[in-house]
Parts: sequence; structure tokens; C-alpha cells
Amino acid sequence: MAHIDASFLEINSLDALSRQDTSIHRLDPRAKVLTALIFVVAVVSVDKYEVSGLLPFVLYPVVLIALGNLPPGRLLRKILIAAPFAVLIGIFNPLLDRAVLVQMGPLGISGGWISFGSILVRFALTVSAALILVATTGFDGVCAALERMRVPKVFVVQLLFLYRYLFVLVEEASRLSRARSLRSFDGKGMGLTVFSSMIGQLLLRSFDRAQRIHRAMLCRGFDGEIRTVRALRFRAADLGFLLGWTLLFIAMRLSNIPAMIGGAITELAK
Repeated sequence: MAHIDASFLEINSLDALSRQDTSIHRLDPRAKVLTALIFVVAVVSVDKYEVSGLLPFVLYPVVLIALGNLPPGRLLRKILIAAPFAVLIGIFNPLLDRAVLVQMGPLGISGGWISFGSILVRFALTVSAALILVATTGFDGVCAALERMRVPKVFVVQLLFLYRYLFVLVEEASRLSRARSLRSFDGKGMGLTVFSSMIGQLLLRSFDRAQRIHRAMLCRGFDGEIRTVRALRFRAADLGFLLGWTLLFIAMRLSNIPAMIGGAITELAK
């Protein structure tokens, strides 16, 4: 029960962070969504063996965390929760790609280990960009931005409902878990049979709750439009944010800055 409640609070914490009033939070959601998309494309397009080429992209999440007054520890915990998926994707690379690409004295590093490290760095960068986007914009703001950017309304509304009513599902699961704990003594009632029955009850409760929510929405005049309290206005600051970061991402993508710095230091050492 406590674990479910704690997970619920962790999910809701990003929306709580989005209610702050900083220079990043005041930017138009469309500028932040487009910038995040360009950032992800730039990071993903880097060659799988260029781990050093990914390092300059760390500047983007670091700057936004600082300007947006976001807790880096909380974001790091969320990244680590999803990290096993990235590990499973690249864990077999060292077995499949054994050609040595880097020789460090007696130690040879194969291409598989380099590509595995590249996957982990890409994962951390892209997931952190997504978390920062939600933490500085709110999921409602992200969906409103997508709708203004002519993304199909059906997709946007479904995405918004999936996120918003995830909390309803967690609440129902928490009630079931609390009821089971109160009725269990000496470990009885905690087996797999009871757990499978709880899953079925959760499914039935979810259907029933969804019907009640849908009727309530229709009674309140819901017509599929996403309405926000603050009107979206694309200002000069938003355009500067978008163009500035886009040009920087292009520069980072076209040139390996760490390799250039390392080459310059080597020349000076000679």
C-alpha cells in the first residue's frame, strides 16, 4: 500500500514542479516542445561509436534544470527507474561486436562496449529532456502545444486522458491493496490467487469508473477541445529560445567538440 501511494506521489510530482514561475516555465509550450524534439533528434542521430560527441548535449538539461529551479536528484531517480530498459537494449552489444576500436595501453575496448555506453548516454539525455519538458510545462501544456501544432486531436486527447486518469487507476489499486492488507493476518490472503483476483477487480472497477467519468464530462459540456487557463502566445523570447538552442544543437551535431578540444590540447603539449 505504501509503495503504491509513494509511486502515485512520484508520478504527480512533475506536474507540481510545472506550477513554478521561472523564466523557463513562462515560455510558450510550443517552443519547449519543438526544442525538446530537435534535441532528441540531434542526440539520436549521433553515430553509435561517438560517445564523446554526446557529451556537449549535457549542457541542455543542465541549463534548464538550473533556470527552471528543478531538483536534479528527483529527476535522476526517475531516470534510474527506467534505466533497466536501456540496459536490456544494449547489454548484448559487447557479445555481438567484439572488434577492438580503442586501445588504452594493454586494455582494448571493443565496439560493442562503446555502443553500449552510447545507448546509456542517449537514454539519459533523451529521458531527462522529456522529464524536464513535463516538469517545466505540465502535461496539459504539452498536449495543448501539440494540438496547436496540428497534431491529430484524437491522438492528443487520448494522450491527455491516458496521463490524467492514470492517477485514477493508481487510486483504485491503492484502495484494493489497502483492503487486502487490512483483511490479511499472518501472511494469509497475500498469495498469487488473491493477487490475480485483485487484477480482475481492478479491471472491472476501472471500466465502471471510466463510464462514470465519461458521463460527468458529457454533463459538463466536454466537446474534445483542450482549453487552458492561459492563452498560448508565441513571443520573441520563445522564438529566441527555440532558434538559439536549435543552432547550438546543429553546431554540436556537426562538430565533435570534445575531440577538437583534445586535439588542441595535444598540439599545445607538443
